[in-house]
Amino acid sequence: MDIDYAAIESTREGIRDRYLQERRPPSSARGLHHFALLSSNVERTIQFYQELLEFPLTEIFENRDYKGSNHFFFDIGNGNLLAFFDFPGLDLGPYQEVLGGLHHIAISVDPVNWERLRGKLEAAGVPHVLESGASIYFRDPDGARLELLADPLGEMYGSRVL
Repeated sequence: MDIDYAAIESTREGIRDRYLQERRPPSSARGLHHFALLSSNVERTIQFYQELLEFPLTEIFENRDYKGSNHFFFDIGNGNLLAFFDFPGLDLGPYQEVLGGLHHIAISVDPVNWERLRGKLEAAGVPHVLESGASIYFRDPDGARLELLADPLGEMYGSRVL
């Protein structure tokens, strides 16, 4: 397969000229709330991340989406969290192969921006799901699952996780 690298570079330059701003406006986001991954064994995951990698476990509670499932968090520094879910008793079928892979990316936005961005998603016809009055789940054009979360960094549905 021949790749036209000159055409790719030309396209990149055109995108840069159209979209890259010398004076960028402020972002509507406040920062990354947490990365969420899947765990097939909670204790093994805690041992690896807390004991081996020295990322302190900050909280563990039941996952709201699946009774008996855990949602647990590790401090990865600078106010950032790495989160995990397990799904005991649930046969994940083909989904099993992404254990350890990306589940979704949660991005914290203040409540005013959350409402505005929800409206923009609706106006653009982007399918989404609202959860707990604070989360909007949707997929990017390539299928990556994203969450806009109106909770402050370090909090999750009224619980401190950091």
